[in-house]
Amino acid sequence: MKFKIDENLPVEFVDILRAAEHDAVTATQQGLSGASDPQIVQACRAEDRVLVTLDLDFCDVRTYPPGQFPGFMVMRLQKLDKLHLLRVFERAVELLKTNRISHRLWIIEEDRVRIRSGEEE
Repeated sequence: MKFKIDENLPVEFVDILRAAEHDAVTATQQGLSGASDPQIVQACRAEDRVLVTLDLDFCDVRTYPPGQFPGFMVMRLQKLDKLHLLRVFERAVELLKTNRISHRLWIIEEDRVRIRSGEEE
């Protein structure tokens, strides 16, 4: 799978994904710092990359129907310190071995991952 890490997350997310044999880049590496949500999702569509973000706007399935996008992993956590983010994300990446992300919204919380399917498969 291919992933784009939003600028609001640690760059170490790239290392976690690459260690799990996924392709990952940051929005910042691609010159998308400060880009609007529509610009970010357009880049993800063009590159067929799942967006990993803290931006809860991407949980709105009316604005961003999962079936119309490569996929979203939205971190919705109580604590946002770097070490906590990395630990929770590592657990979520393990789920990629047994759960599909393509055209889905994953809402990643401390103790669970909620997965919403897209209407278009």
